[in-house]
Amino acid sequence: MLKVPREAFVPAPSRHLAYEDAPVAIEEGQSISQPFIVAIMISALEVGRSDKVLEIGTGSGYQAALLAELAREVVTVERIESLARSAQQRLEQLGYRNIRVMPAGEELGWPELAPYDGIIVAAGAPRLPEGLIQQLTIGGRLVVPVGSLETQQLMKVTRTPDGSTARTLGECRFVPLIGDMAWPEEHSI
Repeated sequence: MLKVPREAFVPAPSRHLAYEDAPVAIEEGQSISQPFIVAIMISALEVGRSDKVLEIGTGSGYQAALLAELAREVVTVERIESLARSAQQRLEQLGYRNIRVMPAGEELGWPELAPYDGIIVAAGAPRLPEGLIQQLTIGGRLVVPVGSLETQQLMKVTRTPDGSTARTLGECRFVPLIGDMAWPEEHSI
């Protein structure tokens, strides 16, 4: 986390908050997650140097940059076009060449480039997203907040030859995951 300048990922008026252990508002009613939860999620993902990782919810690009420091390749998907564009520009300016920023489609994830060794979701899902589990390699890990619109449990799912195993990592709160097999558009912020 020390390699990635968090202040580069928050709006100028909020730069003084960049290193607070709290979420910080960014554009389009979204936020950059607090560093502690980002660290928990990335740690749980167990990213290896040769891994290809999918991130759902690019936001400012901060978590994608952290993942790029650990993984061979990062594919990150964002449903808000202006956020995707600004994250792409920011990541390029910072010299990241192993990140692809993609526009979110109807289907969760980015199945065209699957399988992934890890998938990390920066938005709360109403249930475990089976479509994302199917985009994992056998042994691949998914870290995703699951629950209601108000509060979720952070889950770690590992794909197995026979299906998957899941365990709860603790309570959290994220913006809603919007899309097929997630929350409908009217729940977007």
